[in-house]
Amino acid sequence: MKSQNLLIAGGILGAFAVIMGAMGAHALEKLISSDALESFLTGARYNMYHAIVLLAVASNSKHIHPKWFKFSTYAFIIGTILFSGSIYLLSTRSITGITASSILGPITPIGGLVLISGWISVVIGAIKVQK
Repeated sequence: MKSQNLLIAGGILGAFAVIMGAMGAHALEKLISSDALESFLTGARYNMYHAIVLLAVASNSKHIHPKWFKFSTYAFIIGTILFSGSIYLLSTRSITGITASSILGPITPIGGLVLISGWISVVIGAIKVQK
């Protein structure tokens, strides 16, 4: 993925994280339980963390082996969508009526594993480019 596209993706994920964080802090606090709100805000935090990571990876693309650079960027984007997206949906199910908890529940840890693989691939890519 080109660095320019990563900057765009990071910007979109970052803007979405701010929107979701604001929605959690201002619109959802009286509509969902405090536990659900805390989960929702966790999703927003991880959404923002990985938006920032995409910007950092894009800015340091020359320091990561191309194969691992590509893998890590896709892992961060897909992992963020799976991890944060499933948390958003799970924590708002009382107001959205989404009842796919049995499907969404396992998606969260899968998203987390994809995010972890993104981080590990940055490390491997940085080591490989040094050789």
